[in-house]
Amino acid sequence: MMGAVVGRVPPESASVAGGPAAWVARRPRKLTEPRVVRWLLTGFALAFLALFLVLPLSVVFVEAFRNGVLPYLESIREPDAMAALRLTLLAAAIAVPANLVFGVAAAWAIAKFQFPGRTLLTTLIDLPFAVSPVISGMVFVLLFGRQGLLGPWAAAHDLRIVFAVPGIVLATIFVSFPFVAREVIPVMEAAGTQEEEAARVLGASGFQTFFRVTLPNIKWGVIYGAILCNARAMGEFGAVSVVSGKIRGETNTLPLHVEILYNEYQSAAAFAVASLLALLAVATLVAKTVIEWRMGRRARGGHV
Repeated sequence: MMGAVVGRVPPESASVAGGPAAWVARRPRKLTEPRVVRWLLTGFALAFLALFLVLPLSVVFVEAFRNGVLPYLESIREPDAMAALRLTLLAAAIAVPANLVFGVAAAWAIAKFQFPGRTLLTTLIDLPFAVSPVISGMVFVLLFGRQGLLGPWAAAHDLRIVFAVPGIVLATIFVSFPFVAREVIPVMEAAGTQEEEAARVLGASGFQTFFRVTLPNIKWGVIYGAILCNARAMGEFGAVSVVSGKIRGETNTLPLHVEILYNEYQSAAAFAVASLLALLAVATLVAKTVIEWRMGRRARGGHV
């Protein structure tokens, strides 16, 4: 304690503590690594990113345009490719709002209340992270397949789930639902419950408290989680490949269409379609970076 107090002696009192030179010597210095170590670490990080991120993306676009712009556009405009793009966007458009509602509700329950089974709910939210996507797809086949648990009921009501669009949407929702909840839970826990309690004391209803107090506090976490959820939904391969049946023009998403084209030795077309996914990934990364920057500004007390 004495060392800490002496180390913070102001300049105007430095004459008592041994002069300005002694005060400067006592100030805590910023800890840092030698310059060589910093250069090596920075160079290693940049080389790693170049090898595993920049180079693969560059290869995708180089191969996509290898035969020229017109063949590239023809590969993208091909009916099966457009059908795969529409299905990918449809699955993401359904999965993201569904996971948004679930994620915010689960985060609200976990962060704001204490109840039996709270730890179990938190563990179940992480289940898609621990289970292989292929196993996730198999679960829906075992549930809604012709010989599955609910298959006869679905067939009796003329409902096609497996090897159809509903199965693809269900698989996409399952593999992407943890992202929103996992981003919002820490934000809600950090915000506490004092503002909500004050709003209720002042007469606000539950909806007013949520939309006017809670939601503004968690909006960047919600947006950040939705971006990650959307990226996973559009790029999912394993679970969707199991439940889709890979019917060209009907149940193929963009990742599945890329696989089929590549297996048929249509490399240029495969890379052209893959470039669409790469562009979507880059757009997601840009949005993610912007959200992180805004969240960082807010954490430092900046204006939102």
